[in-house]
Amino acid sequence: MTQPPETALQNFELSLGGQLRMMGKAFWNAPVRNRVLVLISALLIIIFATTYATYRLNEWNGPFYDALERRDMPEFLNQLVVFGIIAFSLTLLNVVQQWLNQITAMRMREGLARDLADVWLKPGRALKLGGAGAIASNPDQRLHEDTRILAENTTALAIGLVNSTILLASFIGVLWAISSDFAFHFGSRTISIPGYMVWTTILYALLGSVLSNVVGNLLPRLNAERYAREADLRAALVRANENLKPITLARGEASERVRVDFAIEGVLGMLRKLAWALANLTWVSAGFGWLALVAPIIIASPMYFSGELSFGGLMMAVGAFNQVNQALRWYVVNFSVIADWRATLNRVSSFRHALLTMDTQVGEGGVIAYREAHQGEGISVCGVTVYGAPEQGEAGHGVRVVEGDCAIKPGERVMINGDPGADRHLFFQALAGIWPWGRGEIALPPAGRMILMPQDGYLPTATLREVMTYPDGLSDIDDKALTEALEKVGLDRLVHRLDEVERWDRLLDKDEEASLSIANAVLRKPDWLIMDDVLEGLEPETQERLLGVLSRLEGLTLIYIGRSEEFRKKFSPRLFHLSPLHAHAEKKKEEA
Repeated sequence: MTQPPETALQNFELSLGGQLRMMGKAFWNAPVRNRVLVLISALLIIIFATTYATYRLNEWNGPFYDALERRDMPEFLNQLVVFGIIAFSLTLLNVVQQWLNQITAMRMREGLARDLADVWLKPGRALKLGGAGAIASNPDQRLHEDTRILAENTTALAIGLVNSTILLASFIGVLWAISSDFAFHFGSRTISIPGYMVWTTILYALLGSVLSNVVGNLLPRLNAERYAREADLRAALVRANENLKPITLARGEASERVRVDFAIEGVLGMLRKLAWALANLTWVSAGFGWLALVAPIIIASPMYFSGELSFGGLMMAVGAFNQVNQALRWYVVNFSVIADWRATLNRVSSFRHALLTMDTQVGEGGVIAYREAHQGEGISVCGVTVYGAPEQGEAGHGVRVVEGDCAIKPGERVMINGDPGADRHLFFQALAGIWPWGRGEIALPPAGRMILMPQDGYLPTATLREVMTYPDGLSDIDDKALTEALEKVGLDRLVHRLDEVERWDRLLDKDEEASLSIANAVLRKPDWLIMDDVLEGLEPETQERLLGVLSRLEGLTLIYIGRSEEFRKKFSPRLFHLSPLHAHAEKKKEEA
């Protein structure tokens, strides 16, 4: 299909705020919204319960370590029982939270994947997106892998952020209470820093966050590029797998291996860059992680050695420090995950934005106006010009309708060919509404009564019954009608395979694929059938048989775009001419 250049199309990137608004609106309108909100409510309850149990566990440190310091065996055993109850409760809460995390991520992915699939497969959108440049590359990657990563990371990060916020609010008060009135004594001087453990903990976590941000600032871009290279590799492998027969016959394995190796090297190159970036980030995350083992003791040691804290109080301070530090260092620990999330959010939101924009996008040279034909009017293309490139207008490649042959009445037989150089396939795309760039007006019958049959048709991987009634299925068609349709087009050998699922595009040859498309038209009984050079390259016997089937369809208006001697002999059609734009431009110059 002819594609517009990227310069004629807009940039689909959104700001972070725009990305969040777009995806938030999509979630709010998704069918899974209520189920996800229920899961989120349950998660909040579990998180609050877990925080309370963690708070009680931190309080338990005081009497337990004080009992150890006093060598009080009865109290020691009593505190072990208390610990068992708290530990069991925390374990149960952790198990429930883990299950809710997974189910929430699953529902989020369901909503994302279904939303993108619905937006992508709106009539005409996916095909129009093919001309939008890089954003159209590997949509399967965005629908499959990117939605999975975005759903999982969104769930994990949101839950982690809420959990850290609640922990911070709960335990920062403990640190403040422990160090609220402590003062440092330097000889005769006394320096009082209310809540100094709070400030030192914040400073410690802030330093780790700043260093992580500086060291890991390349990760979002590297992750985005990695996913793009992964998609290129998968596309290369799929393309090679789907064309094994022609590749083998052409002895092209070595050439394809070079292409696959190039795609593999692209992935490996990005992984090497990511490995270095993550290694550098590990210096910060691991270093601060190990330092956290002794940092709270060092910070609380002045109070312990001054006698203002018991050993149990010291362990409570250490526990509270660790909880507050864990909450504050959430950004540090999750920096690489946040980078991954930003990359996939950008890919998914820009893809969705591009799809939604396809409905309103206009080329620089203008677009053709489409309307539904009046009763009995048929198809009208008077004065229509189709541009091959939207920004070039009539100065570029394209076709125009020769004046005089511009209306097709119901019941007619018409062949549309044209002068040498006229792009008939481009005109077929314009007639189908999938290439709107040009000028003029096209009147078409209701879409439900019209079949557009391209030269290279599509056969889904499904039962033969579903293929024959594609796309919507025909509830009133029985096996007898299916069998008769197959026999009419010469596919008797498939009569007993109606319920078999196959890759029919691989099983059938070109003649049989065309015959199956005609069988589909026989069953659907359209009022209008527009064929784009479908008979090209078929055996004469196949052409004669299929045209004979079409001639017996009552009330059918038949339009053939292309050159076919068999069609001309069978129907004696009215000829319909197209003229290439460059020839029209030269003629106008001569007249001037």
